Amino acid sequence: MWRSLWRSIDRFSLQHFKYVINELRGIKIVDKHNSLVVDLLQSIAEIVTYGDRQDPLIFECFMEYQVLAEFVRVLKISRNSRIEAPLLQYLSIMIQNMDSEHAIYYCLSNGYINSIIAHQYNFDGGDLAPYYISFLRAVSSKINRDTLCLLVRVHADVVVSFPLYSEALKFAQHGEKMIQTAVRALTLNIYNVSDDMVYQFVSIPPASKYFSDLVHSLKEQCVHLDSLVLATEGACTDQIRKELLLETDKIVDDLYYFKDILSVGESRLSEVVTQNLLNLFVFPILLPLLKLRRNDGSNLSAITSLYIVSRLLQVVGGKTIVNAVAEIVLYPFMSSLRYASEGDANNLFFNHLNNVEKLGCSDSESEGGEIINGHLIGKPVSSHSPSINCSVDDSLCRERGGILAFILSENHCLLLASLFLLFTLAGSKDVEQILASMIGLSGMQCGMDHDISASQVVDKIIFVKFMPQILNSLLKVLASEPLIPVQIQWHTVWFLQKLLVLQGKKLDDQNLQIFNTSYEQSSERFKKELDGCWFDYILDTLRNEWTSCKAALEKPSQSKDPFFILELAVCQKITDDATSAYFSWQRMVDTVKVFILHLQLKAFICKGELLEKPLLAPLSSPAGSGRTHASDLSSASFGSEISLGSGIPCRIAFSNAGIRDIYMIPLARGTSGKLLLVEKHPFRSQQGVIIAITPLAGLSPKIDEDHPTWLHLRIREFDPRLNASKTKGYNAKGLNHAAEGRWTLGFPNAKACEAARLSILEEINKQKSSVRSTLAPLLQDNSDGSDEGSCR
Repeated sequence: MWRSLWRSIDRFSLQHFKYVINELRGIKIVDKHNSLVVDLLQSIAEIVTYGDRQDPLIFECFMEYQVLAEFVRVLKISRNSRIEAPLLQYLSIMIQNMDSEHAIYYCLSNGYINSIIAHQYNFDGGDLAPYYISFLRAVSSKINRDTLCLLVRVHADVVVSFPLYSEALKFAQHGEKMIQTAVRALTLNIYNVSDDMVYQFVSIPPASKYFSDLVHSLKEQCVHLDSLVLATEGACTDQIRKELLLETDKIVDDLYYFKDILSVGESRLSEVVTQNLLNLFVFPILLPLLKLRRNDGSNLSAITSLYIVSRLLQVVGGKTIVNAVAEIVLYPFMSSLRYASEGDANNLFFNHLNNVEKLGCSDSESEGGEIINGHLIGKPVSSHSPSINCSVDDSLCRERGGILAFILSENHCLLLASLFLLFTLAGSKDVEQILASMIGLSGMQCGMDHDISASQVVDKIIFVKFMPQILNSLLKVLASEPLIPVQIQWHTVWFLQKLLVLQGKKLDDQNLQIFNTSYEQSSERFKKELDGCWFDYILDTLRNEWTSCKAALEKPSQSKDPFFILELAVCQKITDDATSAYFSWQRMVDTVKVFILHLQLKAFICKGELLEKPLLAPLSSPAGSGRTHASDLSSASFGSEISLGSGIPCRIAFSNAGIRDIYMIPLARGTSGKLLLVEKHPFRSQQGVIIAITPLAGLSPKIDEDHPTWLHLRIREFDPRLNASKTKGYNAKGLNHAAEGRWTLGFPNAKACEAARLSILEEINKQKSSVRSTLAPLLQDNSDGSDEGSCR
């Protein structure tokens, strides 16, 4: 009976919904009832969301009582954001969860949503902006061609007001990344609706200023990136690499947004975006870089410029942008053919040439080209302009060397960066055939069907006319002394392999001699590591790096991240510390990588293909050591028992345990080797307990000059297996490297000390011999069968 008197209220019932609405209507002064108003707004959002899916009567009540009008009223009579923020939040939730087209249409009609959008909010301080943008984004996610018209004001078939779009753009450059992302998602929702009047609205001033602001913001980010590159040049650390990645990620995000806009496929939208990108971004970067416009001192460095343009081509692409870049880059070569066929005014080749010569040479960014029917048309300039009318002859004037000035530069980074730009252009599906033919990477017969004769075009193909010089420059990088960082060699071999495909996998005698010299240098460095402190890891490193090196060489240019260009700019010096086990390790790994690259390039030159796996001798089962059973090595671990055999008695002082009498047992089994420190078992006279283990490699046993009974051993504290995830990639300089360890063993007399030293060296040499035997086929391999192991 008592339960019937206290029936629970169904909070999703129509009756309760009406009660909540009436409660909200009864509030005249919002600021005195903040908590109550927030609770009522939450209840309304929850009930309407439920009713949209479960009870049509609830939404009929929502319309009948004009609840959205109450939301507008509450906004108008509230005086602080403590009500505005939750109101926008619950309204966003309600709109996001609406599935009924009828409900969505109603909410967007009657001007209530526009009133809420246009309300004068105070965004100074507080966290109102995220709620407001979230609300705008929720509205944009529900618009289509039928509902978009409800949010715009039209006069004479022209959109004169679009609050959803205009108010959102005020936050386009907001400092909070989440808000920027929401604004971009909102704009793309609007662009994808395909409304003709809205396209007209967004592509003309004042709304079109959004696109120029975007490009200016992109350029500011590039300037910041350039300052970072210049400030950190030659200082390659993990932290610097992270900073560069962070900055480039921001730029790439912006480029992908431009790509998303262009992917909408609307001609007016594409034209205004492309025009801004070319006139405010591409031309101001490329024209001064290639000396087709005066440098006013505000331009980016060559390295950053080449990176940015390459990334733009990869991410944004598009026929207009790709061909505009190709025209500028190839202008010196087109210019040298100016008089080849003067009478062919309609020749496609001369159209490209004229496009560049019509570009304004003014320093002002406002003077650029127009895009008509998808083609770049520059503003006319005098045909006698000294910054344009300088034909490039075969000798290639220094000031007008264009892209070749970088390709033939002694600066390794500029060489690789400029080559990558040409590779990216030639590999683009959007580049026109005659422009691709002048680069010469995508088919040697391109350009033969155009008005200029085949012989003239072939003569000006960059990678035909200058192939020997380009290969020579790359090979000189590879063979340069002193040794350059492995990153530069890595990418140099990648370019060489790609160009050799075009060249027919052959080198002329001069370049072949340079390669053979480089190969011998690499081989000698590799052999030198066999006497280093990490020779025991060479086989594992060779196997592990082989697959990644092969995959890197086979990677196509379109999927290759040009970030390596910036990496090379800041990593031009090798940091080395001969006394550090970590840096010795890093040097060994780099040496193995470079040797693999040379092996692969040699195989490609001599056999025309890359090697699938390294040629190694099978591991043989070595005879047991005379000191103890060979099987003891594989089972040796801290605390385990082992036969003392011919262990050498000595003493060692541990900081926490004082001086202890022990036995030293060096053991080598195949390619493995360890030094065991063993304490005599208390009950078994011929057995001992292992108290310490260290690799034989790197011990460098040395007798103390002042105390001939002391034997110093260097202990590698750095363990690659424990730091595998940190040492991957080019930059692992951020590791905290432990100080080098050292053991000092004491012996009864100098003779025993010397015997112990020789015993350790004997086992180390056995281990080295086994490693060398395994590597012998690889070191002796020569792909063409010559005794010297070089290609002829």
